[in-house]
Amino acid sequence: MSTYAKAETMVGATLAPLGWVKKVAVVAAFGVLLALSARVAAPLPFSPIPVTMQTFVVLLAGALLGSRLGAITLAAYVVEGAAGLPVFSLGRGGLAYVLLTPATGYILSYPLAAFATGWLAERGWDRRYLSAAAAMLVGSAVILLCGWLGFLRFAAPAPAFALGVAPFLPGDLLKVLLAAAVLPTGWALVGRRARRG
Repeated sequence: MSTYAKAETMVGATLAPLGWVKKVAVVAAFGVLLALSARVAAPLPFSPIPVTMQTFVVLLAGALLGSRLGAITLAAYVVEGAAGLPVFSLGRGGLAYVLLTPATGYILSYPLAAFATGWLAERGWDRRYLSAAAAMLVGSAVILLCGWLGFLRFAAPAPAFALGVAPFLPGDLLKVLLAAAVLPTGWALVGRRARRG
């Protein structure tokens, strides 16, 4: 039996009670935020995968929404893109883009990364900076590992790492540090609001 009790997520605490109407609204809102974050993209001349803000939002979605709702939100986002909506980097979309490109591993990793980050957040890892950073690192590692595995269809392991993972490591570390800073600050605001209310 686990010694950890499932903690409340920040969105759950802020929007309580979180019924199905609010959950649908949250999933839709994060879908829009994810699509917008995909538009913040910088193509790299040496890699077919651009640098975007998507992973930042994926990690935050997991931590803010929790494992289940975070994974559902990201799965809905992947389905929207697969259906042809231009929600991925540089306005791309379509089933072929989701399944048959060097970005496949990254895109399919998003629900897994949100679940992992959310699972840790539900156990209180999002309350302090260092543990929040560790949770974000776990989610980022899921994304990078899946991205690398997806890239192996197009290159041998070393070139796949050099083209599909290495260019993103510095930016991902920065995103992890920023996302980790948001979480304890958010919880402090939620606590202040609860004390005033």
